[in-house]
Amino acid sequence: MKTVKTRPQHSILNVRGLIFIYILLCILTVLFSRSFFTETLYEGKVPGRLNLVVFFTIPAVLLFFLSVSAVGFLGDVIARRPGVKFKTRLLAYFFVTVVFAAAPLFIVTGMSINEIIRFWRSMEADAAKTAAQIFAVDNYRFHNAHLDTILKTTNWNAVMSPSRGAGAAALPAALPADIASVQDFRRTEGGWEEAAYVSGAIIAADMAADRLDAPPSETEGYVTRELPRDTDLIRYVSLPSRTLVRVINYHLGDGFDEGRAVIEKQGERFDVIDILLDNARILMLFYFGVFFVPTLLMTAIIAISFTRRVTNPIVELTEATRRVAEGDFSIQILARRGDELGLLIRSFNAMVQDLEKSRAALVKAEKISIWQNMAQQLAHEIKNPLTPIKLSAERVLRRWRGDPDHIGEIIEDSMLAIIQETEGLSTLLNEFKTLSKPAELSQSWTKIGETAEEVIAPYRSSYPEVQFNIDYIDHTLSVKIDKHRLVQVLTNLIINAIDAMDGKGVIEIRTDIVQKREVRFCRLSVKDSGKGMANDIIPHVFTPYYTTKDSGTGLGLPIVERIINDHGGSIWFNSAEGAGATFFVDIPLSEEA
Repeated sequence: MKTVKTRPQHSILNVRGLIFIYILLCILTVLFSRSFFTETLYEGKVPGRLNLVVFFTIPAVLLFFLSVSAVGFLGDVIARRPGVKFKTRLLAYFFVTVVFAAAPLFIVTGMSINEIIRFWRSMEADAAKTAAQIFAVDNYRFHNAHLDTILKTTNWNAVMSPSRGAGAAALPAALPADIASVQDFRRTEGGWEEAAYVSGAIIAADMAADRLDAPPSETEGYVTRELPRDTDLIRYVSLPSRTLVRVINYHLGDGFDEGRAVIEKQGERFDVIDILLDNARILMLFYFGVFFVPTLLMTAIIAISFTRRVTNPIVELTEATRRVAEGDFSIQILARRGDELGLLIRSFNAMVQDLEKSRAALVKAEKISIWQNMAQQLAHEIKNPLTPIKLSAERVLRRWRGDPDHIGEIIEDSMLAIIQETEGLSTLLNEFKTLSKPAELSQSWTKIGETAEEVIAPYRSSYPEVQFNIDYIDHTLSVKIDKHRLVQVLTNLIINAIDAMDGKGVIEIRTDIVQKREVRFCRLSVKDSGKGMANDIIPHVFTPYYTTKDSGTGLGLPIVERIINDHGGSIWFNSAEGAGATFFVDIPLSEEA
């Protein structure tokens, strides 16, 4: 029992394997995408080489698998394998569907990105950024000017009265507006100590927020701002005496430094956006290459694999049907579990099994009928020579009884007749034995050309009017065959050709190499220039005991057919009345040829 398995061909990985690789590469992309978005959106950098390699690994790998699948599919197309037209139509439907589904998304995405870019460029982002920065600088200058005025018009000694020493409660005093606090430091042998601290009402909720442990500078003037120490504050240092340092803290307003930082940060982001806009085309290509192209490639790969999974069972069912039509009833198709065509395949297998049983019964009946016919034919053929044998014997017996002195006049003729008819019976029985018994083959590598010349040699002298043309025989060709059987085949075909030409004409013998599926054959042809065969004779050429010759047994060509079939070959012929006949014999070709 031969089994055909419905499995896809030309696939390195199945669909599950491809999906696994795709998920694995997607995980790798997610791991690297953080650095990509950080560099691109926050730093304005175009993706680096490492990111490009990682991100484009997905389409590269998928493109490789698609190429392998496409090469396999093109091989099917070039070789015109069964089902390739159906596969082509299915792929065409898949790709048309994908194009129709993806084209609007591709177009809309591209248009949306272009519109976003155009909208951003229409905004006066640079002007807004510049205006915000100028506003922040002007605001700071205003506070500086205001502090200068306060410093010139305020009596700080009165503010810092002795009653507000270091140990006094830091209660709000009559400080000028926007002055957060005033703090005095006195130099000692161990360093600095707080001499007085006066807090204004502006930060009454957290009076110690601007309080220092030591003066920020020993030089009179504005102190360089240090964040976060000087958040929302301007500090000014004055020197009332040699041992006294006074720190005046001016409040810039709640959220001043936070707002300034926001302006600077947003300005940097505006610069990043400008860089991204300048590289918009590259980023678009990157976006489609990473997120859009792999989807199309995966769809194409799955489409090719899917068409194979769908068409292979149908193709194999078609091939199995063809082989059943040719007479091979041992074929069985093995369907995959869960295959939608399982019911059809099981029905087909059941039908083939029923046909096999019916054929076996029919073959048995045919064999019985054939052997009955052959027995009748053999009895008839044996009966014919028995009559002259009996008559010759009776003739001798009568002469022996009636006139024994003159028996010598008839005994030679009678004995020769008996011997001739006995030899005919022996030939008939030998041919019947050859046709009926299992072949005992002694195969060896046999040269076609040498064997043909050995067979032809006796007939060249016996039939001088027959021209043998062997110019088209390749003398290097060898076949694995029983040489005695090959001689028997050539002898029968040559004798039939000579009889068809009435002993004069041209017999052409040639060899060719032919390919049948995956096996090479040597095609041996014997062509005669005889009268050909009538249409009513052609169907019976290989029928045992059918002959058109007066002295024929009708077993020559059936024996030839039996020999060729036993060697795994085939025989057939072409003939037309008045145009001669050509017999073709295909024999498996030796690998050494």
